[in-house]
Amino acid sequence: MTTDSLPPQAPPRRGVWSQLRPLLLRLHFYAGVFIAPFILIAAVTGLIYTTAPQVERMVYDHELRVPAGQTMQPLSKQVAAARAAHPAGDVNSVMPAVDATSTTRVVFSDETVPADYEMAVFVDPYTLEVRGQERTFGQWLGVRAWIDDLHRNLHLGAFGRNYSELAASWMWIVVLGGLALWIGRRRSTKRVLLPDTKAKKGRSRNLSWHAATGVWITIGLLLLSVTGLTWSNHAGAKIADVRTLFDWNSPPLETSLTAGGQAAEHQHGGAAPAAEGGDAVFTSGVGIDGVMATATAQGLKTPLFIAPPADGQSAWKVNESKRDWPTRFDAVTVNGNTGAVVDRVDFAEWPFMAKMTNWTIDAHMGILFGIPNQLVLAGLAIGLIFVIVRGYGMWWQRRPTGQRFGRPAPRGSLRSLTPGVLVVVAATTLFVAYFLPLFAISLAVFLAVDVVLERRRTTRPAVLPGTLDPVPASPEETQPSEPSLL
Repeated sequence: MTTDSLPPQAPPRRGVWSQLRPLLLRLHFYAGVFIAPFILIAAVTGLIYTTAPQVERMVYDHELRVPAGQTMQPLSKQVAAARAAHPAGDVNSVMPAVDATSTTRVVFSDETVPADYEMAVFVDPYTLEVRGQERTFGQWLGVRAWIDDLHRNLHLGAFGRNYSELAASWMWIVVLGGLALWIGRRRSTKRVLLPDTKAKKGRSRNLSWHAATGVWITIGLLLLSVTGLTWSNHAGAKIADVRTLFDWNSPPLETSLTAGGQAAEHQHGGAAPAAEGGDAVFTSGVGIDGVMATATAQGLKTPLFIAPPADGQSAWKVNESKRDWPTRFDAVTVNGNTGAVVDRVDFAEWPFMAKMTNWTIDAHMGILFGIPNQLVLAGLAIGLIFVIVRGYGMWWQRRPTGQRFGRPAPRGSLRSLTPGVLVVVAATTLFVAYFLPLFAISLAVFLAVDVVLERRRTTRPAVLPGTLDPVPASPEETQPSEPSLL
């Protein structure tokens, strides 16, 4: 029997990993080259942000700290002192002194500050001296708010937030893809965790340090990516829908005086109703001093935020805001006419996922565990910068002779997938794209660029062999193309 008469042999069946690896390489390449600049900016600005708490305390020491006195004045008098210094705007909230050497913060609406900002007036709780006024973004004062804006949107407003969302949308994909590629290459725990110190100088050494460093910061980067997405513009809205669907939000706090029998309380007592509005609400009825007394009797402790009622049918809201560990977020609403508690929600009642969201976001901001938290974030930022720089170094070292830029990973990875694997990849991509719109848009751009490059390659005139690709320096250089970013 001749070999011509033998039945044709079926090609060997390729495993899932052997099919996915070229695709991950290609995706890793594009993300590494084009998304890495956004991630790098987020890492650098995030590194600066880790110093924000100490910078804020130094810059605003006069506004935030006072000598300890004997007796604190009533909150109503402190608010009146703040009002005298800031005649315009409504009082949005009051933050009583946190300890014996802290000022009281009275926050006003102010048309002279940017949108989403307010004006805080700082009052000495003992002498009623106004220590200063500073614009504030939430709890952050001017300098810290400036650093926060730099990290979130590069001071470009709502449009600038797209940069940080794009970085967060891709970072977890880049991290997990790079981790899979490195584990698939090394196949040993020790070789995965440690760089190859014996690797020759050049791309091999860059790859080893780039990947091993990335492994050590993987968990931290994943947490930063996920938490960053929770307050992003587009993906954040999708995540909020999911949290609502599964009841992962904090329980609502009743503020209406006409609900649950509170209307009767609102009618008696002979005090001026909160409906008078303006600053009268701080002294009418039980006033802010009575509200504070009720909250204290309920066991709430500083730091507290006290918000006046929105109208005559609403209650005061008092909530704890201790964001460092152990956290405290109990909250009550109080009838301003009688001092009765309208509703109460304790942090213990929050769903577990609502607590986790709160904790992980505060950890992302370096608040949850104080200075150790800040040091970990600084380490992650430095490690990420190191990984990105090493990645670009690898890309530069892979460039063909006479060319300015490195080569991409080989094409054709999608066409080589079996139908079953292709369906899974497509379904996963569509699922992720639904929740991460900026990922979907940028991925579509990558695919378009890939098509254009492929057409240019297939229509380019033939060249003599060896004129574009350098001669490999070692057997290591003949291995399949590796990623440019982990």
